Amino acid sequence: MSKSNKNKSKKHQSKMDFKGMAFFFKIRDVLKPPIQKIKKSKIKPGDYVLDYGCGPGSYSFAAIDVIGASGKIYCADIHPVAIESVKKKAAKKGLSNMETILTDCNTNLPNNSIDVIICFDVMHAIDDQSKLLKEFHRVLKSNGFLSFDDHHYEEEEIMNIISADGLFELTENIDNFYNFKKKKNASLNE
Repeated sequence: MSKSNKNKSKKHQSKMDFKGMAFFFKIRDVLKPPIQKIKKSKIKPGDYVLDYGCGPGSYSFAAIDVIGASGKIYCADIHPVAIESVKKKAAKKGLSNMETILTDCNTNLPNNSIDVIICFDVMHAIDDQSKLLKEFHRVLKSNGFLSFDDHHYEEEEIMNIISADGLFELTENIDNFYNFKKKKNASLNE
């Protein structure tokens, strides 16, 4: 099953560029297995997870091993080739608890439906970071977490970006990997 948002305001990379990036990720995944980041996140068995900017799905497939059959993972990306790649891999593995979402911000997920959002090496490519963080806040459960890593930013920049709208508070920094908790009484004024 797939969700779609036809409101694309940002041009995505070419199919060839995406395939080159996916090849690079295969090498990266051998040197730095995705499960290493997943273990630093707040993901646990049975969780509903949003992998925002999933690309070819490296972290999604690592996370599905943690959440198990009782959890679910939503793989969101702006690039149609990423979505098709993840769909094919999920079908090949017979995964019924993995769903793709083609989007550049609005996930169309229900309010308060996600336990953990993983946003790894994506934020630097987002034009409207505030809008995306509001979407994250909207879909996270009241005790939900945003697990964040983006090597394009220094710690101070990360803190400024994620805490700018007062929607999240840092709970831990593990070797420049950040877990932020959703603030319950934050305002989502546009």
